[in-house]
Amino acid sequence: MTRRTVLIGCAAAALFTGLVALLSPDKAQTQAPEDVHVTTERYCSFMMTKGERRQQCEVPLVRSCVVARFPGTTKPWTTISKGGKTTCRFDPKATDWKTRVVGTCTKCDSQQCSASFHVKLDCTPS
Repeated sequence: MTRRTVLIGCAAAALFTGLVALLSPDKAQTQAPEDVHVTTERYCSFMMTKGERRQQCEVPLVRSCVVARFPGTTKPWTTISKGGKTTCRFDPKATDWKTRVVGTCTKCDSQQCSASFHVKLDCTPS
């Protein structure tokens, strides 16, 4: 028996043992997640053509939800995707992270530009 065959045999045995444990009802244990959150995501996006000045869009929020925090931080859970020669960010003057979230991009310096601002919301009932 070659070393490769032994390794494959060991992996198969481990897989079989795991399957038996999963399929045996007397061995199964269920655990309730400790930190369950109901989340959704909202976004706004737009396109611009070359030379088009600053653009912005407002992310529609859900009244019964709050902006989620990125796990392990106090920062809002957001993503900005953009294409073309422009710079995009969440507008610090127009955004309060409670009732209004606004994404903005600078002038488009390529043939076309696009932007998409995503915000994860925590809708866990209190």
